[in-house]
This record gives sequence, C-alpha cells and structure tokens, in this order.
Amino acid sequence: MNQAARRIGRTLALVLPVVLVLSGTLAVTRVPWAAPTAESQVLTASSDSASTARAGRAPHEVLRDRLLTELQEKNPGVALTHLQEATNGRPSLARYCADIARVLGQAAVAKYHSVRKAQAYARPVCDTSFATGVAEGH
Repeated sequence: MNQAARRIGRTLALVLPVVLVLSGTLAVTRVPWAAPTAESQVLTASSDSASTARAGRAPHEVLRDRLLTELQEKNPGVALTHLQEATNGRPSLARYCADIARVLGQAAVAKYHSVRKAQAYARPVCDTSFATGVAEGH
C-alpha cells in the first residue's frame, strides 16, 4: 500500500506541473484588453504570421498618436475620455497616462492658440497632467 501511494505521488508530481502550464498557456492566448470596436489582433505564442511593421512601436506610442489625431479632428475632451478608457481597459498603459495627457494639453494649446480655451477641456484624467501640459504649451 505504501509503495502504491508513493508511485501515485510521483506520477502526480510529474504530470501536474505540465497540466498547469498548458492550461495557463491556453488561458492567456486571448486576452480582451482592447475594446470590442478597437482594431485588435490576437496572436498565439506559435504564430508565425506576426506583423513586423508595428513591432517597432510600443502600445503607448500608438495610443498617443491616435489620441493626438483625435484631438485635432474632434476636441481634447474626446481624446481625454478615450485615454481614460484605454488606461482602464489596459492597466499596463497607466504608467504612460500622465505623459500622454501632458502631450495632449500641449497639443490643445497649439490647436486653439489659447490657454483658456484649452484649459476648458481639462478632466481629472491622470491627475493634473493635462493642465500641466496646457501650462507648458503656451
């Protein structure tokens, strides 16, 4: 009886880590970081067709450029709302939030040529980073 229990224990010690690693790998092959309407691409670890065109750009750089375009086409309020949604949806972007908000503030001053007009769009996104960018932008 003791030897049978030992054999079962060894088998579990060898099989269980493999099962846990495989189930964890399968669990993260698709992570819903982006909003359903956003363009997204799901890649697995074995994907050979990964695009190398975007490989050189970090996600926060892509977000910053998209929000700057949105600020020019619409208004800073829309861009700030989308910045907040992006950082809520993808927490890894939170550390870049203040820098992006500051750049948006500077771009708002450049767009309106007025600190007062740019400041009217201020929101409590990333503390006071947008307002700091507005102050730096004049």
